Amino acid sequence: MPIFSYECQKCGNTFDLLIGVTMEKSKMECPKCQSKNIVKLISAPNINVKKESGGGTCSTGCCS
Repeated sequence: MPIFSYECQKCGNTFDLLIGVTMEKSKMECPKCQSKNIVKLISAPNINVKKESGGGTCSTGCCS
């Protein structure tokens, strides 16, 4: 399940919510003031890249 960051428009609190497939939007609220006036924040994805040493080929010649 993905974790999304939100900001409350009432109190300014920023928080994370673990969002499941079946979570209802009516249950999404600020944990500090219980306001439902929240907006999803844009964040960079967390990507892990596994770098292999040796044996790899690069057809473009630009790979490190």
